[in-house]
Amino acid sequence: MERAKSSIEQIQPPTYGNLVTILSIDGGGIRGIIPATIIDFLESRLQELDGPDARLADYFDVISGTSTGGLVTAMITAPDNNNRPLFAAKDIKPFYMDHSPKIFPQHSGLGGTILAKVVKSLLGGPKYDGKYLHGVVREKLGDIRLHETLTNVVIPTFDIKSLQPIIFSSYQIKNSPSLDAKLSDICI
Repeated sequence: MERAKSSIEQIQPPTYGNLVTILSIDGGGIRGIIPATIIDFLESRLQELDGPDARLADYFDVISGTSTGGLVTAMITAPDNNNRPLFAAKDIKPFYMDHSPKIFPQHSGLGGTILAKVVKSLLGGPKYDGKYLHGVVREKLGDIRLHETLTNVVIPTFDIKSLQPIIFSSYQIKNSPSLDAKLSDICI
């Protein structure tokens, strides 16, 4: 009896030998600052070895991130007009520093009380409304879709309407074309 191929066997061959390289970018942290600092350090070391045009998307077979890590994943794997990453890792931290106050507003007054936060968490819904973030991300990423990323991408999300996880994966698009969404929509 022939066994079914696993997902790992269905992705593109590894870039380097038999080793599949995966970069997993954490969500949360200090609003994306910690993962941005780490990937900036990593990419700068790769540039010391291979030159100033080296980008993380050149080195990993799969890049994945959840929550704000999904946004970072999209930013460093989205192609520009020359089919190179739209953003270098060094661009991510300034993005968060510039936009964090509006993406993650600190509420004061009744909306900021512990009781109000508990009530909101019990009633459900996202912690931040995402309107500003969606606008900024749509402006930066445009109409780039998941299938266009420069390497395989996995971005786990959660549909708050159906209360179900949705995993956006660039190598699942062949079997599930409905998952080929705009990166700007996946990241929100």
